[in-house]
Amino acid sequence: MNRSALATALLLATVAGTGHAQSFNDQARVRAVEPQYETVQVPRQECTSQWVQDAPRAAAPMGGYGGVIIGGVAGGLLGNQVGKGHGKEAATAAGAVVGAIAGDRIANNGAVAAPAPEAREVRSCHTVYDAQNRLTGYRVVYDYRGVEASTVLREQPGATIPVRVSVTPVEPDYHRR
Repeated sequence: MNRSALATALLLATVAGTGHAQSFNDQARVRAVEPQYETVQVPRQECTSQWVQDAPRAAAPMGGYGGVIIGGVAGGLLGNQVGKGHGKEAATAAGAVVGAIAGDRIANNGAVAAPAPEAREVRSCHTVYDAQNRLTGYRVVYDYRGVEASTVLREQPGATIPVRVSVTPVEPDYHRR
């Protein structure tokens, strides 16, 4: 007998005599290894940008007293150039009134340049899920003394894997005979 067979026989004899289960560690031969994967959904943000033209805002007339004042001063200066004596004073006053009215009308009814339309960036984002395969372990098929079994391990094994062998005596069935 070789040494391992002799050791196994001695162990079995010892176990059979005690009536209790005994266990020991041994090596089993690896037959096949297959990586095991799970598919997981990984979220990420996907954004796009668009440039849009805003409608130009209506230009408000200048308003206020700027046109009245400027028109009144200009009309007064022109009226002062006309006439002599008290007529000059009346022409200055009339020119100021007419100039103020004209200045107000020009300021409030004149052509006003509209502002150029403004471009602005509009971003929109949404969540996209990408499927990814993640390694979860390795399905290992192994053989221990002619008995084939399989398990899943975290790490990839080598040519052999350690196994725990438990030996329990079987009581004979006296009623079957």
